[in-house]
Amino acid sequence: MANFVIVTDKDSDWRQYFPSEQVVTVDQYLQPNFMSEKSEKHKSVQVINLCRDYSYMSSGYYCSLLAEARGHRVIPRVMAINDVGQPFVFSLPEQELNKNFTSEDSVATKIYFGRSSVKGLEKVARRLFEHFMIPVLDIELKRHGKQWQLAKVQPFPFQDLSNDEQDLFAQSLEQFSNKVWRSPKPSKQFRYDIAMLVDPEEKMPPSDSVALNRFKKAANRLGVNLETITSEDFSRLSEFDGLFIRATTNISNFTYRFAKRAEKLGLVVMDDPESIMKCTNKVFLTELLDRHNVPAPKSMILRSFDPDWKKNLLEHMSLPLVLKIPDGAFSVGVVKVTDEASLEEKAQALFDKSALILAQAFMPTDFDWRIGVMNRQAIYACRYHMSRGHWQIYQHHNSGRTTSGGFDTLDLKQVPKNVVDTAVKAANLIGSGLYGVDLKEVDGQVYVIEVNDNPSIDNKVEDLWLGDLLYDRIMTEFLRRIQLRGF
Repeated sequence: MANFVIVTDKDSDWRQYFPSEQVVTVDQYLQPNFMSEKSEKHKSVQVINLCRDYSYMSSGYYCSLLAEARGHRVIPRVMAINDVGQPFVFSLPEQELNKNFTSEDSVATKIYFGRSSVKGLEKVARRLFEHFMIPVLDIELKRHGKQWQLAKVQPFPFQDLSNDEQDLFAQSLEQFSNKVWRSPKPSKQFRYDIAMLVDPEEKMPPSDSVALNRFKKAANRLGVNLETITSEDFSRLSEFDGLFIRATTNISNFTYRFAKRAEKLGLVVMDDPESIMKCTNKVFLTELLDRHNVPAPKSMILRSFDPDWKKNLLEHMSLPLVLKIPDGAFSVGVVKVTDEASLEEKAQALFDKSALILAQAFMPTDFDWRIGVMNRQAIYACRYHMSRGHWQIYQHHNSGRTTSGGFDTLDLKQVPKNVVDTAVKAANLIGSGLYGVDLKEVDGQVYVIEVNDNPSIDNKVEDLWLGDLLYDRIMTEFLRRIQLRGF
């Protein structure tokens, strides 16, 4: 579990705050043998650097520099210290500022661990902290017509805060990391902490609640704490050794942001941001599979700006066809077209969402194979049957209801060798994370439909053959990777 240390210039800096043995001076922290004994017991050390000066070669700069060299997680990181001093452009989308948040032409304020006392500035404050991860930022916004621009952003020493500002600073620090203030629970202490990111509002999550609990139990059996977090816990990532994403991933939602930040912090991440980027876009996957001669349904990328897209398509492929939006999931954004009229109509609707769409040969089968691959090895196998009377596994009804077909979970030894080999080959083109490869089998020939970076693992579905062993294998891989990084 994480061991927190707050570093200040001198003891008197902390005099007005609640006493804590976790507050040390920068001189103490810079000692070569600092925390050597504790570090053996707590491989994950979180350092909050509150030195007055972060300038190059100052003691505050060296605090962050040595923290990173020691494998400690520190805010601010040296890269953030360097970046905040450089000219940059930080966009302020209109939707992130309350239209009536002020009548003034400029606003000067401070941000404490992503919090601000200025109403209407909440999203901007959070984004700036997520970008720089600097405890206290002094910022200034200026209005230019109807637009706002960030005129100033720089670190501010907490030692110079006013009495009112000190109260907000202390509250923000407590919210950022309540482990600084609260005694650890008398329950079993774990060597490592992994965050499991979920979306409580998601209608079709990658894992149901029972599966999530089985992941937690598997982690506990290995001496690892697996804690559920949500999109509201971005600032807590530095508390953990790993991030396990169990919410549907997309470049445009919070999952990618979490993956990127966790990777920058040095956490073991599954799914890593590169896998998310590669797997969530079907256009990219089509090109990748074709380049490496992995069998896939005949496909063609259609461009909205090509006036002859339909003519070119029908010269190379025959109806019926399947059209796909690049980043759809669970059969959303996937349509079947049987004639030229429906092709024109459905394609134009998809072009409204994406400049490029994918056309694929229609290959009807009774089921799709799903091979789970982790660390370049197959770990489970399922057959997902089509929804009754439908050509897809998931059928989305106009009423908003979604139905799906049945499934079979098999021992990998029961799966045709060419299905497993093709799945592993396709997944290995993405990386060494956790993937679910969808394939169709037609007349003994195997075709890769998709490689999913965030495969479904539900209770009594994907785990039906292996049971607890499936959860144990995934958590063991997390533990192996964390230990390799020397946390």
